[in-house]
Parts: sequence; structure tokens; C-alpha cells
Amino acid sequence: MNPHDTINDILVNLFNEILKLEEEAIITEEFRDITNNDMHIIEAVGLSGENTMSAVAKKLGITAGSLTTSVNSLVNKKYVERQRSEEDRRVVFLSLTPKGRKAYEHHREYHRRMTEAVIERLDEEEIPILMKTLTGLAEFFRGYR
Repeated sequence: MNPHDTINDILVNLFNEILKLEEEAIITEEFRDITNNDMHIIEAVGLSGENTMSAVAKKLGITAGSLTTSVNSLVNKKYVERQRSEEDRRVVFLSLTPKGRKAYEHHREYHRRMTEAVIERLDEEEIPILMKTLTGLAEFFRGYR
């Protein structure tokens, strides 16, 4: 197989494997009531408590209307709380509940372990090369938006 075909094969299979394995790893018995998509919304809400609905929707590249449906579910399941701004009642802040923070930390730990598994196999001089390669790949995907 030539390098182009090999890299294409690796990328296609890697993306599919990451999505499947991430869902298996992060949606444990404790978090069985949410989806992988919900977990990414929890990640986008983050720990600051200062993210608005529109800011989270922008981070995720979705409309505020699409986010509303998912947030309603996460509020009902006690992962996320909403709070209206005192200054402008149209602005809605999202924050994680203790249950949501626990899910956030669980997801963050999965990503930490995944990153560490890659870095620990590299020599010091290989890390900048991987970073340059992944940055180029990320720029390619951002260009499709």
C-alpha cells in the first residue's frame, strides 16, 4: 500500500475506533443515562459556570435550538443547571451540578489517558512532529465548516 492509501486507511479507521471506544469507555454503568453526545455537551459546558447557551452551542457547532433539547434532558437528569442572567433575562447560563462535574471529570480522565498513551510512546523530538501533523489535520477539518 502506498503512503497516501495507508494514511487514509489509518485515519478513517482511527476516527471510527475513537468514537466507538470513547462511547464504551465513558458511558459506564454510572453514566448509563446519558449518551456520548450528552457527555460532549457536559464537556462544552465545563466547570466555569459562566458559559451561556449560545456560547456552548457555538463551541459545539450547533444551533441554540438543537442544544436546548439536549440541555432539557441533561437538566431533567440532574447533570446541568440553568440560570438566567440578572442583567439580561434573555441570557441563560449553564453550569454543571455535582453529578455533572463527576461526569465531566470522568470524561476528562479518559482523554488524559488517551493522550498519555500516545505521548509515552514517543521520543522527545517526535512530540513536536506529531503536534505539527495533528495541527495540520485539525486545520483541514476546520476548513470544512
